Amino acid sequence: MNFPDIERITFDPAVMGGKPCIRGMRVTVGMILGLISAGTGREEILALYPYLEEEDISAALAYGAWRSEERELPMAITR
Repeated sequence: MNFPDIERITFDPAVMGGKPCIRGMRVTVGMILGLISAGTGREEILALYPYLEEEDISAALAYGAWRSEERELPMAITR
């Protein structure tokens, strides 16, 4: 998959506990996905958060889609 806006998603332990955020701001991918799943349209999100850009919403959706397809496997611990 090609996610051209994925570089807009940042991780910083000092911002929102390291959760995936939009461009280093205190706006998490989960917050954007939650708003969309609740029926909030892109235009309304941009009006509520004027410092966001259309590409930020696309990046959050792309990141959420990518993460939902990932698998986490337990690592075997050998001693």
